[in-house]
Amino acid sequence: MTAEPSAPATEPHPLVVRTTQIDDLPGGLTALVDLLPDARPLTWVRRGDGIVGWGEALRLETWGPGRFADAEAAWQETLARAVVRDEVGVPGTGPVAFGSFAFDDSAPGDDAHEPVRAGGALVVPRVVVGRRDGRTWLTTVDTAGSLSSSPAEALARASRTPVSAPGDVTWRDGALRADDWTDVVAEGVERIRAGALEKVVLARDVVAHTSEPVDPRWLLRRLAASYEACWTFSVDGMTGATPELLVRSEKGLVTSRVLAGTIRRAGASDDEALLRAAHLARSSKDLEEHEYAVASVAHALAPFCSSMNVPDAPFVLHLPNVMHLASDVTGVLARSASGRVGPGHAGSGLAGSEGPDAAGPTSLALAAALHPSAAVCGTPTGVARELIREIEGMDRGRYAGPVGWLGADGDGEWGIALRSAELSSTDPRTVRLFAGCGIVAASDPEAELAESEAKLEPLRYALGS
Repeated sequence: MTAEPSAPATEPHPLVVRTTQIDDLPGGLTALVDLLPDARPLTWVRRGDGIVGWGEALRLETWGPGRFADAEAAWQETLARAVVRDEVGVPGTGPVAFGSFAFDDSAPGDDAHEPVRAGGALVVPRVVVGRRDGRTWLTTVDTAGSLSSSPAEALARASRTPVSAPGDVTWRDGALRADDWTDVVAEGVERIRAGALEKVVLARDVVAHTSEPVDPRWLLRRLAASYEACWTFSVDGMTGATPELLVRSEKGLVTSRVLAGTIRRAGASDDEALLRAAHLARSSKDLEEHEYAVASVAHALAPFCSSMNVPDAPFVLHLPNVMHLASDVTGVLARSASGRVGPGHAGSGLAGSEGPDAAGPTSLALAAALHPSAAVCGTPTGVARELIREIEGMDRGRYAGPVGWLGADGDGEWGIALRSAELSSTDPRTVRLFAGCGIVAASDPEAELAESEAKLEPLRYALGS
C-alpha cells in the first residue's frame, strides 16, 4: 500500500514592518522606559536614547555551541520574507531583534535555574519605539500580512499597566556562601601563580526574594536614571545596566568598550574619588588585568578590520558605585573585492553571513567572535573557561553573555550582561543577581569579595534595597 503524501507545512506569514517618525517624548533619561506597557519589556537605552519594545511577533530560540550561528541563520531567513517600509532610516529602525545569549555552551536541561532560556533567543517585538540624536520613531510589526494599522494607533492602543514596587527584599546566598567564594578565588590565584594561566574571571551570585512580584520596569527606570553612562537593558528576563559594550557595528565602523580593573567609589567624596581614580590608574595589578582584556578584544577584531585604533593607555570611567579602567577599541571593517566584509572567524560560524545587502559580518557575528573576552573569562580563554567550569561552582546562565539588538542591515549593539539580574521564569518574587572579578597573580581574595559587593550595588539599589 502506497503511503499518502504528507500535506505541505504551512508557511508562517511574513513579517510586515513599518517605521514612521513621531513627536519627541517628554521625560528625559527615562522617557523610553516610561512607555513600556507591561512587565515583559525589551530595552536597550543609554542617556535617554535607544530602543524599547513590547509584544512578541517572533521568537527565535537557540542553544549550545551553535547558538549564535543558528540565531543568525533564522534571522536572515526571517528577513528574506519580510515586507518593510522604513520612513526614517537610522540605526534601530525597520526590523529589529533583541537578543540575549548564554555565557557558556549549555543546552536546555543543563541549567537547573532556567532550562529553556539557557542558550539564548532573538525576540522581535510587535512595537518598537526609538530615539536617537533628537529623532524619535515608532515601528510596528504585523504578522497578518497587511499594513492596515496605523503606527500612531498602535502606540495609542498600548494599555499601560501600573508599575509596582517589589516591596520588602530579603537576601540569601546563591550557589556559594561568601566565605566559600573567597576560597574559590584563592584557588584561582594559586593556579595562576603555578603558571596554568595568566588571568581568570570568577563570578558569584546572590538571590533576592521580594514581598511583591518584581516588575522589571521598576528596575529599568531606576537604572536608567542613576546609571546613565551604562546601557540599560532588558531581554527575556535578563535585566541590568552594563558599562561594557562588547561591540557596536554601524555603517562599517566597529567599537568595543573594554573594562577591566576596578575600584570602589560608593560613599567617597569627590576629592576621595579623584584620589582613588589616580590610584587605580597606577595600579600594576589592575593595569595587568586591563591589558589582557584589551589584547583579547583587539586580537578577535583584527581579522575583520582594515585598520584599528587600540589606545596605549586606559582612561578611568566613573560610575556611581565603582570606577573602572576603560579603553575604547575602534576599527574599520575590511571589504573584499566583492564588497563583503571579511575574512571570516573560524570560531563563530557566522562571519561572511550575507544580510539583505550581502555586506556581512553582522554585529551578532562580531559579538560571537569576541565572546568571551578576557574581561569576562580570562587568558588564555580556553584554559580560563575550563577553570571556571571546574571551580566557580555555579551556572552563569546568561550572565556575562552578549545582550543587545540586531537590525535588518546587520548593524546593532551588543553589550556584556554585567551589573545584571535574572528574573525567575517560575517565581515572580525571585531575582538572581551576579557579580564577577578578574583574578590575576596579585589578587587578594578578601579584596575581590569587596569588589564583587560593589558590583552588586546597582541591582540592589534597583530593587530598593
